[in-house]
Amino acid sequence: MSGALQAVFQNQRSFGRAIGSAYEGGFFAGQISTAGNGIADFNLVVGPVASAESGSLQWKTSSSGTDPSSVINGPANSSTMNSATYPAAQFCEGLTIGGFSDWYMPAKNELEVCYYNLKPNTSLNDAGYGINTNAVPSRGSGYTTGSPAQTSATVFKTGNAEAYSAVAYWSSTQASSANANGQSFDTGYQWNFYPKNTSNASVKVRAIRRVAV
Repeated sequence: MSGALQAVFQNQRSFGRAIGSAYEGGFFAGQISTAGNGIADFNLVVGPVASAESGSLQWKTSSSGTDPSSVINGPANSSTMNSATYPAAQFCEGLTIGGFSDWYMPAKNELEVCYYNLKPNTSLNDAGYGINTNAVPSRGSGYTTGSPAQTSATVFKTGNAEAYSAVAYWSSTQASSANANGQSFDTGYQWNFYPKNTSNASVKVRAIRRVAV
């Protein structure tokens, strides 16, 4: 996507909402197509950082086993992991924010949409990552060093109230029996090497919810 189209997309009005605007208990983060056909069926809502984000929570208390692997069905992944065995998902599942209790840990491609639209800083991207046919519009090619650019949503820019930290965030999608998928919100690097039982302040989780289009 060109820089001009990126700017248009980041400033899009979807049903009268701009990326990063207050919406449904949190903030509008973009749209997904669960069918992967470019037709939006859900709006994504990212929770407020003060209540919907936590650091140092393990994906799982052990680093083995067959766990949810959907790259787009975050609600199903997260619900399956709603127990003390999965601290990060349990945290998300236990939230009630703005009167809504359907928060969950995002799947890999949902987390990627959050990065693409709400990238907090001006760091160069790790080129080649970020192919996401569940994004709206669908993206069949990876990042360039300059795209996505820093979000146009002021409140989500580094140093402001709702900004993602420039660290790694868990997704609810396992990468292997030992590791989980996640994404760096510094350069967009999509990693699959963190053991599920990692407990590290540099790996966070932030809950989202869906609203049907």
